[in-house]
Amino acid sequence: MSDVAAIERLVVKHAELKKEIAKIIVGQDEVIEQILLSIYTGGHSLLIGVPGLAKTLMVNTIAQALGLDFKRIQFTPDLMPSDILGSEVLDQNRNFKFIKGPIFSNIILADEINRTPPKTQAALLEAMQERAVTIAGHQHKLDLPYFVLATQNPIEQEGTYPLPEAQLDRFMFAIELKYPSIAEEIQVVKNTTANSKPVINALFNAKDIIAIQDLVRRIPVADNVVEYAVKLVNSTRPNLDSASDYVKQYLDWGAGPRASQNLILGAKANAAIHGKFSPDIEDVHAVVKGILRHRIIKNYKAEAEGISEEDIIDKLL
Repeated sequence: MSDVAAIERLVVKHAELKKEIAKIIVGQDEVIEQILLSIYTGGHSLLIGVPGLAKTLMVNTIAQALGLDFKRIQFTPDLMPSDILGSEVLDQNRNFKFIKGPIFSNIILADEINRTPPKTQAALLEAMQERAVTIAGHQHKLDLPYFVLATQNPIEQEGTYPLPEAQLDRFMFAIELKYPSIAEEIQVVKNTTANSKPVINALFNAKDIIAIQDLVRRIPVADNVVEYAVKLVNSTRPNLDSASDYVKQYLDWGAGPRASQNLILGAKANAAIHGKFSPDIEDVHAVVKGILRHRIIKNYKAEAEGISEEDIIDKLL
């Protein structure tokens, strides 16, 4: 199949996928779109939202519709790296045998990732970066596609270990979940208090997702779009001579080169699901907030004046 035909097929399949997910998940279109873009590009996502917004249900539904294995890991302060990676045990013949942990799945929901100590967070991040885990000196490859969706609770900060900036940078998107509208919440209550149980059909399989990820990487990008994305990321860095007074006034730190790479990958995937054969600046704008939100570090002045990361990104655009 030619790339043009593959993109046209992706547009149709993506629309079907969103309809399938909507059987269970009401609203949250933008959140679902960003999670899917992340999967199509082989990235990972961080979901930031208060409890009870159906984060687990959403990820489970997406995994079923994509035909992928799904495992949920509840992160707690006493969770050890071996609890998620697996460990070696002695079998009956006194040989070491590796028992795989829950991390060996296509889609991992790392629930409340900021509740676990840095050592356990780091074990997950090796798997995210290398698509492999090392146990007792042996490297074990993870099945592809591999996607981590971590959740973080923004309001309950007691007993948490916030993710360091270097680890946050590993996530392609940071996605904020908002409360549903009244109409959406009425629909949610009707659906969840009735006896009906919609069946989710698997529209893809692991091989299809890998093919989409390869297709996205093959999409050509005009030089001016790459230049725009790089200059946009560059403009977030307050320590550069070229930085604007606004950025110097409100930011302590800007985004790194991984943000530029993710902007282009995200723009390619966004173009593909809208039937375009090459991304333009509009596609960069469509993904910029999710990609930059967790990569720019505000200073005390911005905090004191109530200026959010979104305000700063809007100003830069």
